[in-house]
Amino acid sequence: MIPLPRPWLLTSAMLVGTAAGLVAGVAATLLVHARIRPDIVIALVVGVPTAIGLVLLVFSRRRWVTALGAFAVAVAPGWFGVLVAIQVVFGA
Repeated sequence: MIPLPRPWLLTSAMLVGTAAGLVAGVAATLLVHARIRPDIVIALVVGVPTAIGLVLLVFSRRRWVTALGAFAVAVAPGWFGVLVAIQVVFGA
């Protein structure tokens, strides 16, 4: 059984995770200038935070670990959203 924290704490962790993903996406875009294949970038941006978050969620024994897993899962959509917005603005 996954120990769930209070709903407001879980929602806050996911909101902060999405904001952290946005900031990480902008920072990575400014710092990395190498040409990388788009499929590899999408796999890293979506796959790594989601895998880490799901492992934390599945194996959590404490409520704060569940909140941390929700935070990690929520990083992926924020970061991916920045990448999509950059492709829309600069053209694909």
